[in-house]
Amino acid sequence: MKRFEKLLLAMLVLASCSKEGPSSGEVGPVTGTVPANMVYHGEILLGKKLENPYSLKNIKASLADLQLTRASESILPNSLYVRFLPKDADEYSILSDQGVDLFDHPMDHEILRDGDYWHDPSIPEDEMTWQYACVPVGFEFPSGIRHEILEECLVPDDEMQTRGAAGVDWDEVERHSYVLTGNEAMLSPRTRGSKSSPSGRITIVDSDLKGSGVQGVAGVKVTASTFVKVASAFTDADGEYSMTGKFSSKPQYKVCFKNQKGFSIGLNLILVPASVSSLGKGDPDGLDFKVDKSSDDALFRRCAVNNAAYDYYGKCESEGIASPASNIRFWILGSLKASCTMMMHHGALIDINLAGNYMNIYKAIIRVVSPDITIGAKKISDNYAALYSNTVHELAHASHFQKVGTSYWGTLTKYVLESFLITGSCYGTGNGDDAGYCEVSEMWAYYVEHGMFKQRYGTDPGYQSFWFHPQILDEVEAAGLSRGQICSVLGRDVDDAASLKSALCAAYPDKKAKVTQAFKLYSK
Repeated sequence: MKRFEKLLLAMLVLASCSKEGPSSGEVGPVTGTVPANMVYHGEILLGKKLENPYSLKNIKASLADLQLTRASESILPNSLYVRFLPKDADEYSILSDQGVDLFDHPMDHEILRDGDYWHDPSIPEDEMTWQYACVPVGFEFPSGIRHEILEECLVPDDEMQTRGAAGVDWDEVERHSYVLTGNEAMLSPRTRGSKSSPSGRITIVDSDLKGSGVQGVAGVKVTASTFVKVASAFTDADGEYSMTGKFSSKPQYKVCFKNQKGFSIGLNLILVPASVSSLGKGDPDGLDFKVDKSSDDALFRRCAVNNAAYDYYGKCESEGIASPASNIRFWILGSLKASCTMMMHHGALIDINLAGNYMNIYKAIIRVVSPDITIGAKKISDNYAALYSNTVHELAHASHFQKVGTSYWGTLTKYVLESFLITGSCYGTGNGDDAGYCEVSEMWAYYVEHGMFKQRYGTDPGYQSFWFHPQILDEVEAAGLSRGQICSVLGRDVDDAASLKSALCAAYPDKKAKVTQAFKLYSK
């Protein structure tokens, strides 16, 4: 795996569709390890194993101690504390898609220092670690995925009264079990009335927006947990979430960047396909959390990229732009400036012999852990607007990929790689073989980035000077064609500006004169 990391880092420097293509000196010498801020953030430090107050034996002991002997004798477990050992991201996704809230650390251990991940020292670093969960009794374990049942549990919920032991104060039973197991210090102060379910809002400040700039972190999964008691909910477009579980103690809150729109951000120790950021402990009734420039860099950029992608997917739906492929995988690389859309997770690059037979050895690994989009965050980790621009630019490439497929993308990638090796620029000079692929791809991506930035911030960021001219598509839009209509013609046969003009004129003959004039304004 260490050799694979070296290869992957080199590929990121040279890979396709790079916005603000890399120059020498952006990445330091490749060492035996990838810098921590590039691939993961914050390891959890575990302490001693604790007595689980939700184990069936401890709940029974609590009932008996409260002189509810009959209830103690009749109750049955309703949950199982288990751990899974997925072989790869596909097996992990099978569990996640079944609604299982997975934790990469034991749920019944003291946490001395919170963080984003933990890796079992008995598992090799280049393999996925154990994933811990609490599943209902009767859960259908997926065939072929290794699992172990660690403990039978009874987690009190609102339906307990209908499953026997009517009249039992399960709130009191739960709290008393914490006392009997030595976890009394974890209990929240007793309040009048019934326990409340966690709800709140996760926000981020975009300082370049007019007004307060406070935006909801949209479509992410928020979990609250204490021992094996877990509740979760996705945030809405305003960053608000509301869970159904209720807690007696202060739960640990985390946000997982696997978005409802179908994309995931980051990776935890290479193989888990979405980053998890800890928000710390909060009240049982919920946690409000605001991210701004003073917050942790990794959390800020994850939230900013998440919102930019969420916004882009919304624009695809409302404007008829081809939506990127399902399960797009982002990596945010704090030590790189370049952003790239390689679509490796969706099959691109696999058939291109960029590194000779050396790469072929790692085909299977690349398919499991490879990203589709990398966002270079060097020097812009706290710059929401810059992260927004880079993200929508790369997603515009992902929409283009969806229209043209892997063979087209392979030709484009080959041109970009060769251009960088010969000229030092990923875009080349526009005179090489297959330059038209780059011309169309970058015209489209810069045009979308430019337009979405203006829509969001109300200012015109302008265009850099390139041999290709994204301004042409601004003129086409001014002539009456929408982004969705322009996107509709980006087929496999559109591989230079001339074929793009022909496709637009053929698809929209009533706009032929204006489209022709738009291209003529920037003709070579």
